[in-house]
Amino acid sequence: MAIRRIGQILVDLGFISDEQLELLLEEQQQRPHELLGRIAESMGLITDDQLAQALAEQMGMQAVSLADVVVPPQVLQYVTEPMAQLYRIIPLSFRDNTLTIAMCDPQKIQILDELRNFLGYDIRAVVATEKDILAALDRYYSSQESVESLISEMEEDEELAKAAAAAEREGTFDLTSVEALADAAPVRKLLNMVLLLAIKDHASDLHFEPFEQEFKIRIKADGVLYEMVPPPRHLAFAITTRIKVMANLDIAERRLPQDGRIELTVGGHPVDLRVAVLPTMFGESVVMRVLDRSVVKLDLNAVGMNTETLRRFREVINKPNGIILVTGPTGSGKTTTLYSALNELNRIEDKIITTEDPVEYDLEGIVQVPIDPDIGNTFAHCLRSILRQDPDKILVGEIRDTETAEIAVQASLTGHTVFSTLHTNDAPSTIARLRDMGIPPFLITATLEAILAQRLVRRICLQCRTEVRPSSEMLAELQLTHTDVQGKKFYRGKGCEACNNTGYKGRVGLFELMVMNDELRDMIMRNASTDELRDKARSYGMVTLREAGMDAVHNGITTVEEVVRETIIEA
Repeated sequence: MAIRRIGQILVDLGFISDEQLELLLEEQQQRPHELLGRIAESMGLITDDQLAQALAEQMGMQAVSLADVVVPPQVLQYVTEPMAQLYRIIPLSFRDNTLTIAMCDPQKIQILDELRNFLGYDIRAVVATEKDILAALDRYYSSQESVESLISEMEEDEELAKAAAAAEREGTFDLTSVEALADAAPVRKLLNMVLLLAIKDHASDLHFEPFEQEFKIRIKADGVLYEMVPPPRHLAFAITTRIKVMANLDIAERRLPQDGRIELTVGGHPVDLRVAVLPTMFGESVVMRVLDRSVVKLDLNAVGMNTETLRRFREVINKPNGIILVTGPTGSGKTTTLYSALNELNRIEDKIITTEDPVEYDLEGIVQVPIDPDIGNTFAHCLRSILRQDPDKILVGEIRDTETAEIAVQASLTGHTVFSTLHTNDAPSTIARLRDMGIPPFLITATLEAILAQRLVRRICLQCRTEVRPSSEMLAELQLTHTDVQGKKFYRGKGCEACNNTGYKGRVGLFELMVMNDELRDMIMRNASTDELRDKARSYGMVTLREAGMDAVHNGITTVEEVVRETIIEA
């Protein structure tokens, strides 16, 4: 059945007139991203109660006043505080495996599907005003049930401890009891809470690590691992089994590594969790890579290059052929930079094909091929086939061997633009790496257009940023004196609630762009050293990683410690 428009419902209920509806529709054209009901409320044409009634009428739901409702404590336990805050919902009752919730956004029907997946119950929704929902969140969740309180409850749960011991007892591996343990409400609740907290904090990885005496959960955010309160050691097996169930892995196989993925939709956007299970001496270690597309902005303007570097990089990526390499260690943002470049080049007249291990983000309009070495589908094998697909631009996830490098060179010589990544310390040392892989200097000079080296450093939290005077030790790290930094500013984050008392919030890229020219090509042909190439590239305007880092320090973006940790001093 077609859903009636909210404007007509407001007229039918007598809340607004036809003339007011016309005014609203005109106003919505100026505010295209706002819902009509919210615009009517902001203009004072209806109250929040009237909007809730109209939304309930539109969605065929019941409207309730939360001020008149008392929610039993046992019902509140069905929804954790992070989940209630994220989805803006209040649990009201639980009967016959059905949880009734109040929500202020009933038009977001995907929320109901997400809650069914997370909680494992049928969900029935009623409508309340936004003001009522926010007040109820404060009232019922102000104590903020935390991971700590949930873990202390689990430690005291004797039945859960007995079930865990029975499920893991040597020689009596009972699949039925293992599945029942993994599906136990406290285990599901803890894992849901950890996942939601990690996604909310924009974490990149989750580590579940069993040791002899304890079971650690660590979250990696902004490139640094933070430890959570460890759950009881006897629940390690239950938690790892629950993750394996969610990732569709074999729960009976505990001796071999396994890889899988969990696809979630959180707050209306897809989150992909890559799961890697590794058997260890004391159980299975699990690492989950969080790929949240809503966090990563695939936009070259947002990656953090300064204006001049960005202008030069844009010139290079728009060339009709040649190889463009992005270098740096694992986790330095190489893939994000390349995806942002491809996103910008993604035009109807160009065919772009990528080959990746694995494909991290789906790009509309770009053909993406996953690598699978287990069946012989390597980068080199895939790249040969890609060249028969008539591409204009190609992304090779990583140049790992001589064969892949040679095919990339051949592709470039036949009129394609090839993007790829390498693991090197900086841009000039990439030339030596290509020579080591067996690529002759004349082919390097004929095909290579630019090398972009990058690192990620943590941003200083803007909520608690404060200016500091550089100490002698700090300057010694940079090989500078107080005279060198006269009139320049240094900053640090004091630590606050917004940044979990770390002083940092988010990360920003440092970039070193070496664009090839005739003089650099002559030097490569003469087998010039990395230091000579670096000096010549700097004379043509290349900003080194350390220099880019110092600019970020003086602009109050990051700290000296971060720059020293991620960059090296040039000779």
